[in-house]
Amino acid sequence: MEAVNAVGKNIIESERAYCAGFIDADGAIMVCIEKHAAKKFGFRVRVSVKITQRDKSVAEWFLKKFGVGRIKANRFGTDRTNFEWEVKDQKVAAEVIEILLPYLQFKKRQALLALRILRTPIRSKAKLQKTARLADRLASFNVRSRLRRKNFASMIQ
Repeated sequence: MEAVNAVGKNIIESERAYCAGFIDADGAIMVCIEKHAAKKFGFRVRVSVKITQRDKSVAEWFLKKFGVGRIKANRFGTDRTNFEWEVKDQKVAAEVIEILLPYLQFKKRQALLALRILRTPIRSKAKLQKTARLADRLASFNVRSRLRRKNFASMIQ
């Protein structure tokens, strides 16, 4: 028997659209490929979804609505303190993206690329390299990533 999917189960359609708007404006769909000795080909692929806000209650609302993720404070104790709601679990990240996908406007390409990455099983070095190229494409859409972008494809050679 398959487990019941509880991610975002109590988010009504208008809230899904609202959340997608938040992701479009103050959120990010990112991918990171990092060295990981325990993985067969020496690298781990991780997609994350997050929003960043100065008002902690917004991050808490996302946590409550989706029922997943975590909140962390950045620059805590300064006048620039902000709070992030972030989902890093790969299965959950895919579920969050699928919930928001119909409503995304500006980050729809990132969402579609992230889903392709999440749905590509890494069973060979060639699949890892293909995933790294997709990760580079996704990173090219993110403003902050362009400024400090890693070239994942060349990292894996």
